[in-house]
Amino acid sequence: MQQEKRAVLLLSGGIDSTTTLALIRSQGYLCYALSVFYGQRNQHELHCARYQAKTHGVVEHRVLEVNIAGWGGSALTDKRQTVPQHTSDHIPNTYVPARNTIFLSLALSWAEVIGAYDLFFGANQIDFSNYPDCRPAFIQAFAKAANLGTREGIEGRPFRIQAPLLEMTKKEIIQLGQNLGVDYATTISCYQPDQLGLACRQCDACWFRRKGFVEAGIEDITRYQSKEKVDIPRHC
Repeated sequence: MQQEKRAVLLLSGGIDSTTTLALIRSQGYLCYALSVFYGQRNQHELHCARYQAKTHGVVEHRVLEVNIAGWGGSALTDKRQTVPQHTSDHIPNTYVPARNTIFLSLALSWAEVIGAYDLFFGANQIDFSNYPDCRPAFIQAFAKAANLGTREGIEGRPFRIQAPLLEMTKKEIIQLGQNLGVDYATTISCYQPDQLGLACRQCDACWFRRKGFVEAGIEDITRYQSKEKVDIPRHC
């Protein structure tokens, strides 16, 4: 009898994590989804995460509250900081200090309890290469720490930290998701949506999202605050 493949996925409700969810479900994993309320300005992503968890048939979906907004340090948690509208060569202020380290640690703890040895998250270094916790070196180092600091790892049942979208462009991710039946209208990427969950169209996340749809030749059905079109180059 084939052994069950269990996985814990960090699920935000955006394009990357939702595509990752559809991908690992297509690979036969029993998926346990973990979302985190960390004091983010975009709390609509948690509604999207709940919807995606139900749509894609996860075994269990948990939403944990670990409010790290209290000490600031990021435009995603501190409304006094302005969300940038253009990318730069530096780590942007939308970086949340140690966020993926915290999230993966929570996922690791749950995974050890339920016997899930694959931890997935939708890290992508092509579009957001300036985020230090979305880089291969970080993922490799966390995997090493996970297997040195857990009973399962020490006793020879190692964990694998997997980021299958890491080297893909947003175009490629959207095309993959479309082939897997992902409804991107039910995802959100915006850093600062309004109270209705409408995307701002101006932040980096909105820009990369729209660029991906244009390059993939797929209609962008994102719900934006404004109907004004933003010109996105087809080849960048």
